[in-house]
Amino acid sequence: MSFDRTEGTRDAYGKALAQLGREDPRIVVLTADLAGSTKTSSFAAEHPDRFFNMGVAEANMIGTAAGLAMSGYRPFVSTFAVFAAGKMWEQIRQVVAYPKVPVRIVATHAGLTVGEDGASHQMLEDVSNMRVLPNMRVVVPADAVEAEAVTRFVAACDDGPIYVRLARAPFPVIHGERFSFELGRAELLCEGTDVTIVACGVMVSVALKARERLAEGGISAEVINASSIKPLDAETIVASAAKTGAVVTAEEHQITGGLGSAVCEALSERRPTRVVRVGVDDRFGQSGDADALLSHYGLDVDGLVAAVHQVLAS
Repeated sequence: MSFDRTEGTRDAYGKALAQLGREDPRIVVLTADLAGSTKTSSFAAEHPDRFFNMGVAEANMIGTAAGLAMSGYRPFVSTFAVFAAGKMWEQIRQVVAYPKVPVRIVATHAGLTVGEDGASHQMLEDVSNMRVLPNMRVVVPADAVEAEAVTRFVAACDDGPIYVRLARAPFPVIHGERFSFELGRAELLCEGTDVTIVACGVMVSVALKARERLAEGGISAEVINASSIKPLDAETIVASAAKTGAVVTAEEHQITGGLGSAVCEALSERRPTRVVRVGVDDRFGQSGDADALLSHYGLDVDGLVAAVHQVLAS
C-alpha cells in the first residue's frame, strides 16, 4: 500500500464544509475564535451570514448551537478537542446529549500530534469523555478522505448529536476517492490469520505499515479501521478475534476509556481474547515534534510491532 500522499483531516473537513454550505442552507457553523485553525474559515468566507464566531465563550457556543438545531438548522460546532470535550462537557451533557439534539461537534487538534502546543492542548481523554454520554456518537476518521465522507454523513444526520475527532498534523491518505462512510461499521482493510490490529485515526496508517513489517517476519496481521467507536462494530471485531485469537488496539488517546476499552468490553462479553492496548498509558503529553512524540510514547511502527509480539507471546 502506498503512503505517498498526506493531508490533514481538518483540511478535508474545511473543504467539505464549505461545499456543503452551498448545497444546504440549513447548515450553520459556530467556532470560538479558531476559524483559521479549525479550517471553518472557508465556510465563513463563502457563507458569512451562517457563520458565528462566538469568541472565547465555548459554553455559550454549545447552547446557541443547541437552540439553532431545535429551530431547524444543522449546526456544526468546531474548536480544539481540549475545549470541545473538556471545557464544554457539562453543557454538552445538559443541552445536547440529554435532549438528544442534533449538534455536530467537530473537534480539531486532538491527540499527541498537536505537537509543540504541549500537554495543555494535547487532548488524550476526549473519546472517553464523549463515549460515556448517552445519545452521543463518536467517530475518529483515519485519513482526509474519510474525514470528508464523515463530514457529509453527519451533515445529513438529524437523529442526535455526534462527536468527530480530527487532528492538527497531516496523515497518510489510505482510502480511494470512492470511499463511503457508514456509522457503526468497522472497515476490514487487510485480512490476516495471526493477530488482529484494531485502530483509529492516525494509528490506522501506522497499523498498515506495521503489518508490512510483521509480514517480513512471517506474521500475518489483520487490520481493522474502527473509526466508528460509538456505535462500535462489535460483530466484525469479534469475528476477527475468533479467527486470529489475539488482538492489539491502537489509538492516539489514553488506553483507558477509548478504543482499547471499547474493544475489550465487547470481547469480554462475547469472546474473551488476548488483548494488548497501544496508546498513552495514564500520562500527559509534552511539547515536541508530532512524529517524535508518537515514537516517544510507543505509537509508531516499532511500538505496534512490539505490542504484536507481546500479545502473541502471552
